[in-house]
Amino acid sequence: MKPAHQHCSGVVILVFSLFSLNVANLFAADPSNAVANEWPSFGRDHSNQRFSPLAAINADNVQKLVPKWIYQTGKKGSFQTQPLVIGEVMYITVPGNDVVALNAVTGKEIWRYRHKYRKQKNKGGPANRGAAVAQGKVFEATNDGRLIALDQASGKLLWDKVIVTATDEELRDLSEAQQETLKRNINQLPAKMAPVVVGDLVIVGVTSAGYGIFYNFDTGLEDKPKDADEFLGQRGFVGAYDINTGSEKWRWYTTKSGDWEGVFSQKTLEGESLGRDIAREKALADTHRDSWKIGGSSTWMTPSYDPALGLIFVGTGNASPNDVFTARPGDNLYANSLVAIDAQTGNTRWHYQQVPHDLWGYDVASTAVLFDYQVDEQKIPTVAVAGKTGWVYVHDRRNGDLLFKSEPVVPHSNLFHAPTEEGVLASPGSFGGVSWSPTSFDQSKGLFFVSAIHKPSRYFLRYADYKGQRTPYIEYGAANDQENWGTLSALDFSKRGRIKWQVKTELPLIGGVLATAGNLVFLGGGDGYFNAHHADTGEHLWRFNCGAGVNAPPVSYQIGNRQFVAVAAGGHFLMGYPGGDALITFGLAE
Repeated sequence: MKPAHQHCSGVVILVFSLFSLNVANLFAADPSNAVANEWPSFGRDHSNQRFSPLAAINADNVQKLVPKWIYQTGKKGSFQTQPLVIGEVMYITVPGNDVVALNAVTGKEIWRYRHKYRKQKNKGGPANRGAAVAQGKVFEATNDGRLIALDQASGKLLWDKVIVTATDEELRDLSEAQQETLKRNINQLPAKMAPVVVGDLVIVGVTSAGYGIFYNFDTGLEDKPKDADEFLGQRGFVGAYDINTGSEKWRWYTTKSGDWEGVFSQKTLEGESLGRDIAREKALADTHRDSWKIGGSSTWMTPSYDPALGLIFVGTGNASPNDVFTARPGDNLYANSLVAIDAQTGNTRWHYQQVPHDLWGYDVASTAVLFDYQVDEQKIPTVAVAGKTGWVYVHDRRNGDLLFKSEPVVPHSNLFHAPTEEGVLASPGSFGGVSWSPTSFDQSKGLFFVSAIHKPSRYFLRYADYKGQRTPYIEYGAANDQENWGTLSALDFSKRGRIKWQVKTELPLIGGVLATAGNLVFLGGGDGYFNAHHADTGEHLWRFNCGAGVNAPPVSYQIGNRQFVAVAAGGHFLMGYPGGDALITFGLAE
């Protein structure tokens, strides 16, 4: 197995030769494990393609789309759930981690699990991105660091496990006071992603592992810098848990134990200069040899799964402390990476680091999407993921080799430019690019649909006294004098990710897209509108005002001969989009 930073030239040459072929020959059949009428898992199936094969609602009749029912949760806030539909039942999670089963035709509540936090304050806020359903159970990972299993028919709690616990390995060699600090801090980690079920394992990761000593993304400048001991336990991970008991089977950490410095890359793997002072980093390496233990790096979105290779694919967040880069010399593996993990053991198969030693907040936050290239009898199993850098990266999922990356979906300006005292205005900013918003892939067309954010940031180099030393740190400025907007892009994967069409939106886009066989792309906006575009041209065909920011991924399903499209409208606190509490389901007027 070659390291992820090496490339297989034979594969690259082969892929480049594919683009003269027509799209029908280029993409292999979808190995879907989902019934066409249902939406049984986060990405509809384990590939996370988020494509609906339904076409009763299509580009010719979408103007007749009207609300069929509305369910109000009673809990107003960032409402980011991905609904699941199995049979005639819809399952949603709501802010605060309640889980609800609804009649998918009428919206009538069947049961509701009401979650009680074990601690009132958590680092992640109330939002949750959905549940998983398997073997008669509904699974949810919660903002107070638990994984719960409910009876699918009744909503009765079957088991409840705290998953953000400190391991014996983490506690080893620490003083009693440090152990208590580690336990207290890891206790704050929430989980937001919808779990994925692989056989008898429920797999989920944690968020909010990142932190700053002088500056935090969420709270801004600190009045008083915190001692590093206060951050013990802030290390992201993905865990696998027994489907029947919730007991932990393996844990994979987002910071690589012992040698997270990597090779001190001067450039990204695609050749963009990072402007790093490698000599200074190497000189600091011994002093900070154990910094991986508090290295941050959250996991934001549901992994995809390849049963043939036995691998899950997950993106990782930025390393910490995000602001004091001198405290984490080296490449900071496996932060800012797409990683392939053995689903049964939790061992790393390969990784591809998009941004070594990240200074800008360029997490790999969106979902990884699986599909196959096919030429004659040969298939290339492929994984694609959109980055906050503004590119979509396409890899051979057997070994991580980069096959190509797309055209940027938002403008690039001063990308990877090191912060200065005067400030560097850069795009994408710390919001992205493509944030956690899930993408959608229509393999019949070879089109990959991406919603993105144009929201530049200013990166300032500052200095402060810390432990008796003049310490540099980064201040992340909002650049409020700059225009903000969004893009919806259709990337043609038969032409190495060239933009086929792009639509500019008034506000930055966050929440995700849905493509359907009806030649439609659905997405919501912070302005409250839920929209449908023509998949071939981007033409805006329909919209409906939902009364709150539509910042959640849509879903489509069919019961009998009636197709529905559903989406949550609850806004987005950090983007300032108006809040709400509605799950709205649309169908054709009769």
